[in-house]
Amino acid sequence: MAVPISQAWTVATYVLKQKIKGRKRFPLVTMLEPLFRCNLACAGCGKIQYPPHILKQELTPEECFRAVEEAGTPMVSIPGGEPLLHPQIDKIVEGLVARKKYVYMCTNALLLKEKLHLFKPSKYLSFSVHLDGQREHHDFSVCREGGYDIAMEGIKAAIAAGFRVTTNTTLFDGADPNSVRAHFDDLMAVGVDSMMVAPGYTYEKAPDQKHFLGRARSKRLFRAILSNRKKSWKFNANGLYLEFIMGKRDFRCTPWAMPAYSIFGWQKPCYLLQDGYADTYQELLDSTDWDNYGTESGNPKCANCMVHSGYEGTAVNYTFGSLKGLWETVKAMTNLYPDKGALDLLNEPVKPAHSFNPLVQIETHVTVEEGTRV
Repeated sequence: MAVPISQAWTVATYVLKQKIKGRKRFPLVTMLEPLFRCNLACAGCGKIQYPPHILKQELTPEECFRAVEEAGTPMVSIPGGEPLLHPQIDKIVEGLVARKKYVYMCTNALLLKEKLHLFKPSKYLSFSVHLDGQREHHDFSVCREGGYDIAMEGIKAAIAAGFRVTTNTTLFDGADPNSVRAHFDDLMAVGVDSMMVAPGYTYEKAPDQKHFLGRARSKRLFRAILSNRKKSWKFNANGLYLEFIMGKRDFRCTPWAMPAYSIFGWQKPCYLLQDGYADTYQELLDSTDWDNYGTESGNPKCANCMVHSGYEGTAVNYTFGSLKGLWETVKAMTNLYPDKGALDLLNEPVKPAHSFNPLVQIETHVTVEEGTRV
């Protein structure tokens, strides 16, 4: 099973309890950002564009625990930046596991192999490795040659040590669906537990603003990738969310389901947009004008977004909203989505909307270690 039974049961009972209480808006996953600094400078990410004095700051373990306890979610995702750069990341993870939170420790895996000894295998801990495709595509995406090989070494070492390992693949304009499908085969072959995939979001501070996917191109790409899928592929995602990015469903964004907490507080309205901060999660709920966000709002910042942090919570809520939703989710878990038209898409040449030079992109790599930009 792609998600451990204990985790699936915990999440299901948690969501049902919220519904019994009559809560229309509740968190599902806490996005905990203990720092922003990173040892990569990916062209599609704007996180390390902060000034050096911000990149040097980090949350303490106690601040992390308070935020997670305040939200009360059964799952915690630890993105960044690169969490393995945090000097107390092992204490943060240990404390969350002790609280029986299902932790997804997001990492580019450049430091995973050498820091693996800091952690203990647990059903509550998964390393979620950022891997954007096969070797050439991934190295281009993260603007670092050799990044793929280092990440794969880290993945293999973690699996061998008994850790649960998942992956997170973000796709941009120009992605080759055949290569992505081969990437899924590669990940399953090395023993990855499950995979997550989503279109990239248009970060305003990202150096590369040309290669984010619009909604129509996203649906076309993911229809080609996720139709006619193999039985061996295991996804760490709600099946209805995968149908959404394939263009088979229409969902509204529910950004409160995956709130982000960082050194600035609770980020409004979501992990992807910065329209202010709140001191508490309840203040985030009460002070945010939620009608200003999502594709239906007309907000240009939301126009092309189909990211899981905005829509997977919607899919989970739909799953447990009725017997129909539950049945449709069960069907989505086993459906291989046969689609002759999607097979035809795989035979089409890849035509990105904008041309690019991978060598130029690779040269933009910046190293950020311990808050210093070189």
